[in-house]
Amino acid sequence: MNYVESFDQPHVPVTARAAEVSPIHRQDKRRRWGGRLLGLGVLLVLVTALGLGARRYDSQQQAAMAAAQQRRDFVPTLRVAAVRASNDTVVVSLPATTSAFATANIFARASGYIEKRNVDIGDRVTEGQLLVAIVAPELDHQISQAEATLKQLEATVRQAEANMELARVTWQRDSPLVDKGWVTPQQGDTDRLTLQAREAAVGIAQANVASQRALLQVLRQQKAYQRVIAPFDGVITRRNVDVGALVQADATSGTFMFTIMQSNVIRTQVNVPQDQAFGLAPGVDAVMHMPEIPDRTFPGTVTRIAEALEPGTRTLLTEVDIPNPDGVLSPGTYCTIELHIPRKTPSLLVPADAVIFNSNGSQVAVVENGVAHIRKISIARDLGAQVEVREGVKPDDQVILNPPINLVEGSRVQPRLEARKL
Repeated sequence: MNYVESFDQPHVPVTARAAEVSPIHRQDKRRRWGGRLLGLGVLLVLVTALGLGARRYDSQQQAAMAAAQQRRDFVPTLRVAAVRASNDTVVVSLPATTSAFATANIFARASGYIEKRNVDIGDRVTEGQLLVAIVAPELDHQISQAEATLKQLEATVRQAEANMELARVTWQRDSPLVDKGWVTPQQGDTDRLTLQAREAAVGIAQANVASQRALLQVLRQQKAYQRVIAPFDGVITRRNVDVGALVQADATSGTFMFTIMQSNVIRTQVNVPQDQAFGLAPGVDAVMHMPEIPDRTFPGTVTRIAEALEPGTRTLLTEVDIPNPDGVLSPGTYCTIELHIPRKTPSLLVPADAVIFNSNGSQVAVVENGVAHIRKISIARDLGAQVEVREGVKPDDQVILNPPINLVEGSRVQPRLEARKL
């Protein structure tokens, strides 16, 4: 029997040791082979993953390069609109308030009591129509007395004229006799001076008659003032007297009786800003719009302008007359006046959504031969959906609507004309 020498273990037969360690040895061997297979699998997975990643990266790189090339070669299609020349007239809409063409406050010019009142608030009257009758008996007595005095003074004139005629005849008869010495010079002087005195007396009597006639005319005018009549066609808007009321005639504190307004023509006053006032003149067409009557317009004409702007507001006071034959319009209401002012300086209209606002000011992008060019513009007025431009563009230029933020000078674009009403 063979023995194996070992320093740690006693001598054991080889066959016995092999029998004892054989299962463990096989288990270790299986473990070593399993680890190797696992390592090979992991390595294979890593290699496969690296290959797939490299392939994906290569495809992504190619896609990115293709996208970049496509972006470089891409020509965007953008909406454009044509620049139009402005109209020959500027339409300006401004707020206004209506007023009567004429307004009169009627005061008493004769003292007395109201005997008759024929009108009330809201009544329409015509020129010359009787509004109120005033009764004043003492005025009638004064007129009668003045007429009697006038007759007396007229008789005095006739008497003075008769005396003057007698003195003239006497002087004409005695004058030749004085020259021949048949009548004394003293008598001649007496006759001559008597004639002059009679002539002066006639002048005084005639002056008294003229003065009395003037006084009678004043009284008769006061009598006429007892009939208060309408000065023009209109409507009564205020009444302050009734039948039996006492009214006083005084230049400063006379009794207020009525207010009458002429409403067949409505007058409106509009303050036109300085930048819109140039070109405004009498005869310019105007249209009034009433919010309460949206389906109807009221044409009129500018009739008067102030010719000077208000220094504080830089506005021009303008009056517009609106015919109102059917009485639909009432004084004192709010309205808007649309003025059609002839344009003095030409300008161009550009859509508001084509304007670029940045640190360089106001600009637009104009398309020429498929290339965008950025141009600086000077805006005269902002009209809401469009702006009025003085310079920077010309008629029929195609401006880009809503230009993209990355649009720069020289960018290639494909214009698509959009029809819009400017």
